[in-house]
Amino acid sequence: MLSPIPLIGVVAWPLVVLGLIFSAVGLARVSKGKASNKGLSIAGVVASVLGLGVCITWVFIFNAAVDEVQQEVERVAKVDYEVTGDATDVEILYGEVLDPKSETVPALPWTKQVENKGVFKGGTLTVTAGENGGTVTCKITVDGAVVSTKTASGAFATAACTGA
Repeated sequence: MLSPIPLIGVVAWPLVVLGLIFSAVGLARVSKGKASNKGLSIAGVVASVLGLGVCITWVFIFNAAVDEVQQEVERVAKVDYEVTGDATDVEILYGEVLDPKSETVPALPWTKQVENKGVFKGGTLTVTAGENGGTVTCKITVDGAVVSTKTASGAFATAACTGA
């Protein structure tokens, strides 16, 4: 009844109800003296009631899981992109993987805060030092927690951070 296969959970509802009905009919026949399977009828009622309880519990668990996933997908995350170091003429590529933005900055530090909605909240941050070299460090923070940081040094050195 607690099946990872949804179809089996759907089929369980009518079977549990039928089991309860047939077990109740069996108990009624036993009380009228038309049958002698009292123990089997009682076992059928108990098993059917337990199965019905599991089916009802399954509905609540399934609904709670769906609500939790929906809330996570709709949640807006505050993403901070930060670049530090002593390099000059730095190329910065940041944002969501499918929609990156680009900036060239003459000197560091550089920061940008964005809000991302959806499952992938962190995005990417790629920093490339200029021809004069130097050190560059990228850092991605999502909702106050650092999720990625990388450092590179030298001419045209690249540090790439990916946040999830």
